[in-house]
Amino acid sequence: MTTAGHCEEAGEILSSADARRLALSSLGFAAKKPRRAGVAHVRATAERLGAIQIDSVNVLARAHYLPAFSRYGPYPLSALDGLVHDRRELFEYWGHAACFLPLDLYPLLRWRMENQCEAWAGVKRKQKDFIKAVHAEVAERGPLSAGQLSNGGRSKGPWWGWSDGKEALELLFRMGQVAIAGRRNFERLYDIPERVFSKALLGAAPVAAADAKKALLVRATRAMGVGTAKDIAQYFHIDAWWDRLTVNGRRAPAKTDELFDELVEAGRLERVSVQGWKQPAYVVPGVRIPRSVDARAIVSPFDPLLWERKWTKAVFDFDYQIEIYVPGPKRIYGYYVLPFVMGDRFAARVDLKADRKTSTLIVHAAFLEDRVDPSAVVAALAGELRSIATWLSLESFAVGSKGNLASPLKRALGK
Repeated sequence: MTTAGHCEEAGEILSSADARRLALSSLGFAAKKPRRAGVAHVRATAERLGAIQIDSVNVLARAHYLPAFSRYGPYPLSALDGLVHDRRELFEYWGHAACFLPLDLYPLLRWRMENQCEAWAGVKRKQKDFIKAVHAEVAERGPLSAGQLSNGGRSKGPWWGWSDGKEALELLFRMGQVAIAGRRNFERLYDIPERVFSKALLGAAPVAAADAKKALLVRATRAMGVGTAKDIAQYFHIDAWWDRLTVNGRRAPAKTDELFDELVEAGRLERVSVQGWKQPAYVVPGVRIPRSVDARAIVSPFDPLLWERKWTKAVFDFDYQIEIYVPGPKRIYGYYVLPFVMGDRFAARVDLKADRKTSTLIVHAAFLEDRVDPSAVVAALAGELRSIATWLSLESFAVGSKGNLASPLKRALGK
């Protein structure tokens, strides 16, 4: 196989550079950034990735807004909101985690909703009556937040301290008996599916679980470019523990290896070898590997490029940990650290914060990765930081002293 060619034969060997370029191009980082991005680019991001992870962290911007920016540059934040809540082209459900998903994935996730009935089977009678009452109230009054329930109960604690009403709504949501109709100040609004989705979508013929899983595995492979069976299965968490039923106290084993065998036999995936990998990898047939990738992107910790850290390490030789959940004294790089991709490698990482009161983009720390040209990285990174500031309507920069890239970056941003 040559670069800019196709993977045509099972067992073909990809170099490390091939794997990097294939992963970045498949995840959308090889796209040329337009002068002005909009709804079409957000739609393209969602279609390419198959899932945009939602997270409440708002240190810079909420996580779900960043993937489209990383690939296409500044765009109106309302473009994503409109695709989800106005046009209904995306819906909210559990994909990799809580995600915005293209509507065509809804039938492929019905098996996951049905599997959640296991949780319902273990609910006590009194709780079931309460949950049914919550469902009836949503059907009558929805869309509703958990706080708007007439008898939702109080929060049970400071951290994920859900009330009884919130727990009931989330179980109903996992089972597909309520859907997310919108958000108010990031709080979910629940409604019955008939008022959120079309009759055609809800009435579509069911997809058998095995067929749906295989379709999702192909979708994940196309998004990632290349990965082992475990890497790819984790993209949509196929057959994760919460998808496998417990029978007689024992959880059914995952059978993803069988699914991959069937996909290869059907010609929907191909096995390849990647230089330095112990396990076989998979690609979609005929996938094209570009000769080069000239990416410039600051990447959210919740981007699919970083979802599975072992995959990121294997492909890019890049170690990353979200240090939000690490006690302050033990953090190495900072609280909200975003990696910077340049070319086909991770070149730096920056600890960022948008201070909206002072209209300042704060760079608490900046670190250069090994084997990259510092001057080239500084110039490219400064350009991306200016782009973020423009996107978020921030008027100035404040660069701290931590990190081996902090001083030159401060000088570059000061020009």
